[in-house]
Amino acid sequence: MDCNQCEQTPEGGCTVRGVCGKEPDINGLQELVVYGLKGISAYATHARDMGYRDPDVDALVHEALYSTLTNVNFSTEDHVDLAMRSGKAAVDVMELLDEAHTTELGVPEPTEVPQNAVEGKSILVTGHDLYGLKQLLEQTEDEPINVYTHSEMLPAHGYPELATFDHLKGNVGGAWHDQRLLFRDFPGAIVGTTNCVQPPTEEYRDRFFTTGLTGLEGVESIDDYAFGPVIERATELPAVDWESNETVATGFHHEPVLDQLDEIVEAVESGKLRRFFVVAGCDGPTPGRDYYRELVKTIPDDCVVLTTSCGKFRFNDLEMGTVPGTEIPRYVDLGQCNNSISTVKIAGALAEAFDCGVNDLPLSVVLSWFEQKAIAVLLGLLHLGVEDIRLGPTVPEFLTESNVELLHEEFGLQPIGEPETDLREMLGEPQPASQAQPADD
Repeated sequence: MDCNQCEQTPEGGCTVRGVCGKEPDINGLQELVVYGLKGISAYATHARDMGYRDPDVDALVHEALYSTLTNVNFSTEDHVDLAMRSGKAAVDVMELLDEAHTTELGVPEPTEVPQNAVEGKSILVTGHDLYGLKQLLEQTEDEPINVYTHSEMLPAHGYPELATFDHLKGNVGGAWHDQRLLFRDFPGAIVGTTNCVQPPTEEYRDRFFTTGLTGLEGVESIDDYAFGPVIERATELPAVDWESNETVATGFHHEPVLDQLDEIVEAVESGKLRRFFVVAGCDGPTPGRDYYRELVKTIPDDCVVLTTSCGKFRFNDLEMGTVPGTEIPRYVDLGQCNNSISTVKIAGALAEAFDCGVNDLPLSVVLSWFEQKAIAVLLGLLHLGVEDIRLGPTVPEFLTESNVELLHEEFGLQPIGEPETDLREMLGEPQPASQAQPADD
């Protein structure tokens, strides 16, 4: 553990046991809740910026912060309960944000997006703020400027209200961690709208801007979505000329997916569609994340991959086509990390159609985590009773061995292993016989 939250804390913090009596296992559960609260707060902030609030979510955040950060409770049972209630708040706030997005921007529609092709005077937008992107598009509508998305802004292209702007041209780059190289080479103006921004290098600091709560040292912040300085800077900078024939698919949502529910049910019942895989979560520059690409590459053709968040950039360049004998796409990008609520809606509709529980569906969940929003999504899934989730590329460092055992016993949560081995287990296939060991002499 690593706790330094009170005056009693010795130099270097409480690392073995708290001076107050707090044990490492309780500290780990508190950290789990706090990480989840950070993600919940991010989604609640995005929704509030669009005029949408949920007082019950706000109340849970207040209660959970008081319960975890003031040593008011050292009960394991209470902390597990608090984590599950935080998971409910995560589900509720994702539903709220989905309502805000679909009400203000329309229900997403599947679309192919030009990738890495850039021309003219340009602005690149990174982060998660779809509402802010709309303000920028409105303010640049009569300007000779093209607008492009990066990382978690890719799903913007599926929203009808955003797609109506002809100067929203395409997506550039991959997940958030490529930005220092990408932004250095991209000669236009750049706008960072939420977290997942890094301190800029000098090569692009003078053409980087932030909005909302996002702030960077030496970078101009845009208040109230008044993008005049960004537009002015973009017109001063040279035109871009990047050629590319690449495309990426995005724009799925539970509503258009469930429009195919009858076909999906028939495909499962006839044996054409064997299993659904939710492969979703954060990407990062750390080792071990090639697992997700290798897993998706080896998933059989009679299976569907559902994804959200920036982890999809590990495999969204793969050509996956449709389930043989059907019109059901094998690759379904449901959007940003907060759109994980769409996976819940789809799973719920399938469970109702088959008159079974979610855990009885031919469904496997494999998550990648990097920071707080992935933890909020995980808690949401656990709250809903989803079992046997695989998590990687590592087990969160703040969890103790006992915490991990508890989560495994209660929910079947387990770390990822090798892609081929995990895939066989999820498909219910026997593992290949291990090579015989030579006999001892």
